[in-house]
Amino acid sequence: MKIVILDSVSANPGDLSWDFLKKYGDLVVYDRSLSEDLVIERARGADIAIINKTVITRRVVENLPDLKLIALLATGYNVVDCEACREHGVLVANVPSYSGFAVAQQTMAFVLYFANKIAMHTESVHRGEWVASADFSYFVEPPVELSGKTMGIIGYGNIGRRVANMAKAFEMRVLVNTAHPEKYPDADVTFCTLDEMLPACDFVSLHVPQTPETTKLVNADFLSKMKDGAVLVNNARGGEIDEDAVAAALNAGKLAGFGADVLSTEPPRADNPILTAKNAVVTPHIAWAATETRGRLMGILEQNIAGFLAGKPQNIVNK
Repeated sequence: MKIVILDSVSANPGDLSWDFLKKYGDLVVYDRSLSEDLVIERARGADIAIINKTVITRRVVENLPDLKLIALLATGYNVVDCEACREHGVLVANVPSYSGFAVAQQTMAFVLYFANKIAMHTESVHRGEWVASADFSYFVEPPVELSGKTMGIIGYGNIGRRVANMAKAFEMRVLVNTAHPEKYPDADVTFCTLDEMLPACDFVSLHVPQTPETTKLVNADFLSKMKDGAVLVNNARGGEIDEDAVAAALNAGKLAGFGADVLSTEPPRADNPILTAKNAVVTPHIAWAATETRGRLMGILEQNIAGFLAGKPQNIVNK
């Protein structure tokens, strides 16, 4: 059995070990495989290919006749031509629900960033403004108490529910927009339409998958319905945001802030308007990257491979 990891570095830059995979076969590890030809060359003869964001096209699949399983180090599988894999008998397994707590934590980190204004004030202190102050205390802008504020959550899956629980711990009112509220009869939240949610919320956070319906969900019309001075958070997919519209809303003061761990293109283009917009706080797709979270990811990867080899494949997305 030959196993190849085609882009190890994003999931494991070296702080974790791949040795657990060696008991399943001969393991070859590559940091990155950035071209279609290189993917074909490196995966030739492999029974199992492990990827995070390496693109597996139809041509790649057609040129790897020994390939039996593509094991993703991710939940999303849009980088894989699943239909081509199905036609050629290649199973595709993802890793679901491994990062729910971490992404919810990142969401609340953005909320607290804008509420407590810690960066603004520590920068002031480092400029010497506290040393020069005549008073024991001062503020550049007053912080905001989250208690009593309204949090809007779009999407109520694993991550959305965790965000709701965290927001309630801060004594926030929680409004939720989801396609199937009837699934959650006991939820201690208020389900509503977007038209009801947006004018009422101090913070709005996205937690839906990107589909044709949610692509550029946040556009000029969406933003016009939001409360003036609200904060928008996106830890879902960058393509759900019309970045020109969000940048315009930030620069005009319609939005008080935008926290994003994802952008429409990653790495972003230098001219992405979010990168220069006022009060835009952007992290480089790291919500999933805690050591504990990546360890969980690799543990489920091992379960997927062990199940496949035992004739009991799990988490298959192209049945």
